[in-house]
Amino acid sequence: MAEAIVSFVVRKLGDLIMKEAELLGGVKSQVSRVQTELMNIRCYLASADSKQRKGDVESALVENWLNQLRDVAYRIEDAIDIFYVELEGNHLQVENTHNRLKYCCYYFFGKVKNLRCKFLKVPGLHKLGTELADIQKELEDIFVSKDKYGITLLPDQSGKISEYVINEVVLPNRRAAYQDVDDIEIVGQDDDKDNIRKLLLSSEKIPRRAVITIVGPGGLGKTTLARRVYKSVKADFEYHTMLSVSQQFSIIDILTKILREVLDVIKNLEDADPEKQKVLKLVTNFDGNEPKKQDMGVLISRVKKLLSGMRYLIILDDVWVVELWDQLKYALPDDKNGSRVMMTSRNLDVANSADSRMEPYMPNLLNEEESCDLLLRKALQNQEVNEVECPSDLIELAKELSKKCEGLPLALIVLGGILSTRRQTYRDWNKVLDTMDWHQEGKDCMNVLAMSYEDMPYYLKPCFTYLSSFPEDYEISARVLMYMWIAEGFIPEQEKKTLEETAEVFLEQLYQRSMVQVSRRYSNGSIKYFRVHDLLHDLAMHEARKVNFVTIFQKLPQDSHPDRVTRRVSIQADQSLDDCSEFMKYIGSNTRSLLWFDLRLRDPIHVIDFRLLRVLKIEGDADGYELRGLEGLIHLKYLEIRNFRGLKLPSDFRWDRLQNLETLIGAWEEQKGLWSIRTLRHVILPHTCVYFDLDGPPVNADLRNLQTLRSISSSGLKAWHKNQLPLLNNLRKFGLEATHEIESVEWEMVGYLLATLSYLLSLKISVGGMIPKEIVYPMGLPNYQNLESLYLLGRWDTVTVDASLFPPHLIKLELWNSQLAVDPMPELGKLKSLKKLKLGSEVYAGGKKMVCPAGFPALQTLVLCWNLIEIFTVMEGVMPKLKHLINDGGATKLNLPPELKHFEKIH
Repeated sequence: MAEAIVSFVVRKLGDLIMKEAELLGGVKSQVSRVQTELMNIRCYLASADSKQRKGDVESALVENWLNQLRDVAYRIEDAIDIFYVELEGNHLQVENTHNRLKYCCYYFFGKVKNLRCKFLKVPGLHKLGTELADIQKELEDIFVSKDKYGITLLPDQSGKISEYVINEVVLPNRRAAYQDVDDIEIVGQDDDKDNIRKLLLSSEKIPRRAVITIVGPGGLGKTTLARRVYKSVKADFEYHTMLSVSQQFSIIDILTKILREVLDVIKNLEDADPEKQKVLKLVTNFDGNEPKKQDMGVLISRVKKLLSGMRYLIILDDVWVVELWDQLKYALPDDKNGSRVMMTSRNLDVANSADSRMEPYMPNLLNEEESCDLLLRKALQNQEVNEVECPSDLIELAKELSKKCEGLPLALIVLGGILSTRRQTYRDWNKVLDTMDWHQEGKDCMNVLAMSYEDMPYYLKPCFTYLSSFPEDYEISARVLMYMWIAEGFIPEQEKKTLEETAEVFLEQLYQRSMVQVSRRYSNGSIKYFRVHDLLHDLAMHEARKVNFVTIFQKLPQDSHPDRVTRRVSIQADQSLDDCSEFMKYIGSNTRSLLWFDLRLRDPIHVIDFRLLRVLKIEGDADGYELRGLEGLIHLKYLEIRNFRGLKLPSDFRWDRLQNLETLIGAWEEQKGLWSIRTLRHVILPHTCVYFDLDGPPVNADLRNLQTLRSISSSGLKAWHKNQLPLLNNLRKFGLEATHEIESVEWEMVGYLLATLSYLLSLKISVGGMIPKEIVYPMGLPNYQNLESLYLLGRWDTVTVDASLFPPHLIKLELWNSQLAVDPMPELGKLKSLKKLKLGSEVYAGGKKMVCPAGFPALQTLVLCWNLIEIFTVMEGVMPKLKHLINDGGATKLNLPPELKHFEKIH
């Protein structure tokens, strides 16, 4: 980790020299000397990092040496960032003084151009120089101390500073390959799956509400097994859900989620009994805010009434304590109709307390043959495991390695991930065997996980450790995480690559090493969402704590004198309203990142004291939330406020004070100055949130770095001029929304705008009226040939679909309210690259039947949504690659060919 931190600071010093060379004056040479000293030390860090984990006397000395170096690197980062804060304060002073002097000069002498306040000194420059001089001396002492204490370190073999070594495999090929590898961990579970299925479906033999608990050690594959069983049986239950619980569970959150999901089920039932309808009416506007403690009984009562009479399946993954079931059981009725609850746990007491009449289900560890098979499949990335593809000496070595993992799937998968990064030679694989310390009995799994971290290239270590910032079992958005990595400075500039493309490679490398578990992918194969196994999450937390990388709060500390030297803070605790102000004490002035989950507020939050923040991510559930002091965060690059409605900012706030902002996510009521920020890369806002006309049209705005703009309203488009359009030539994703009929002048401006988007990959149009033909078929796009995703909600001004006019390489298509007079399926079947098709209500208005007679050669996912059609038919031989067919209230009846019949029960 030290190498990654030092490398980041070296780049930061380089940026300071390049951007502020004239301003630095005599301090520039001091900055250069510190940078050179760090670069020299960095040559030895790979050797130091490997030595500190050996467990001998020298390793303790090396660890202490690295800690000293890390602290100095942090001091350098602080000195630079504080300099910029003071410089920004001076710019405001200069601006105000400049304006006053201009007025006086104009009044007495006429207009004066380019007046400069040279008499104002650059603040903090002397302070920066003095601080860096002290730091240089300390760096020299640290470098000499390694010899003084007998620490033997070898420089990089090439004699050069380590650089980012990025796998240059083309991402589309990587994505295509990995789509078939996501389920690689499924080995040896078929018997367990069948046994548990029988228990869940044995309603005649066991009609009562039964609780089945899968029990076993971490890394056994309990979650994978539960997920497979869930997918295979959920169609047999009226209501079903699978919830991740973890150690920091909230019974309120669990009950609220069940309540909301059951409401959705009942809304679609025409014959719901009067009692359910009464409850439905009561909680239709249920907002999910924390109920008062005395209202817990009301929440339990409502869930119980809604589930009454239903045959339900509820799966609770990763239950740690018996108290969870003791609280939840009162909300789950037993109507003797075969309802089931299934839990996974490491704790046998959980199983025994939940249902003493059901034996805990304990899956077997993998046998030697299954272990070797799983290891090789992961190491060879699903190549054929035979002596043609894999030499016999490697197979024998794999058998020896797999025995060390003691049948635990997680250990085998992670070890296979390490082998997948090596050449397929006996020498390289044998090095892995020799490197591991296999002599700590009962700790082989943790040894493999620790080795997987040590084996990472230095640039991946902060990316992995950063995952500890998210709560256990949290489903992480890959895009959001990559934007945060970029804001943190983990992603280096690479020639002919965007930062996002490099970040995606880093994430795919973590996946290749089995450090993350993909839960969903985009239609183009890239990772959409993923989770981190709880043992790997523990590893990330351990490494984060060790180097003060992230301070994680899972409960309110008892320390009345908090240590405020925290680089990054993640608050993951279950909080009451009164706890929030207490947590604020633990966020220091040097904090760079604040991630706050499940925030519940009564008063406005002030962030002005956190002047060095780069990342601010807050998730909560409240109305009228007010954020104060945001304008002082000049280093802020990533801002996300999620699930807050009516987010308020001070009336005099202007976004252009945040001139380093790159990513903005949230529902903001204020946009003044937003389009003056040239660094913007991603703006992701709820529908009808952004109106360009609130601050005037963005006349000739330089937004060349902007890649994502979702979603803007059409309301202000008629105020634009085709010769003064904003510079958006790097936009990849664009969304336009309107609840009304868009005027022709607005559509004309949309056409002009789309004609400037040379790299657009995803287009979303959602309107309340008609969509012109030239937008339905966006042939005017410069990047028309490469458009991958198209979402259209609105009435077409054509009665049918013409497949020849769609982008030829379209991968994903989603249609709503098209009101076509002719069945679109025959034409849509001609789209040869289409992998995902989602059809919603009123796409077809010409009859009660839709028929797929032929085609769809690449389609993998078909989703039929609410009130689409009465009868949906697929002819034999159509959709040969279909993996998922989801009928979410879209078709009353499905007519499927024999090869697709198994989809009929899935919903």
